Amino acid sequence: MDGEQWYGAAYKGSKKFSQWDIQTANATGFGAAADDYMERGIDLNEQLIRNKPATFFFRMNSDAMIDAGIFSGDVLIVDRSIKPVNGKIIVAVVNGELLVRRLQTHIRGVTLIAENKKYGNLQIDEFSNYTAWGCVVYSIHSI
Repeated sequence: MDGEQWYGAAYKGSKKFSQWDIQTANATGFGAAADDYMERGIDLNEQLIRNKPATFFFRMNSDAMIDAGIFSGDVLIVDRSIKPVNGKIIVAVVNGELLVRRLQTHIRGVTLIAENKKYGNLQIDEFSNYTAWGCVVYSIHSI
């Protein structure tokens, strides 16, 4: 500890009060009548996020899902805790590329369906490196 210097904050504050110097309020009486009708604001985190640690946001960078109402530039809320089942819109990793498609499972395997006629469906075979990354639960786009 010899030779060590300790540097404090340069700004010490403009008030020289301690906690004991400040008087406490003695609140008595009735509250305002309007407080009974006061509503909390809308918190979009409460409304849109079900499982916070497993929720991620993506920005859609394609028009492959426009018939499903997902447009290029939309913000996608993706929940990884939801099991990807037949008919869900998912984020899939196919051969290292992220794709947003509708999942269709059948006896021959998995097909990723694009909701745009310009794009073809992607049949996943045994040679494809495929992972269902998460399920899209909301799409947010500006009007």
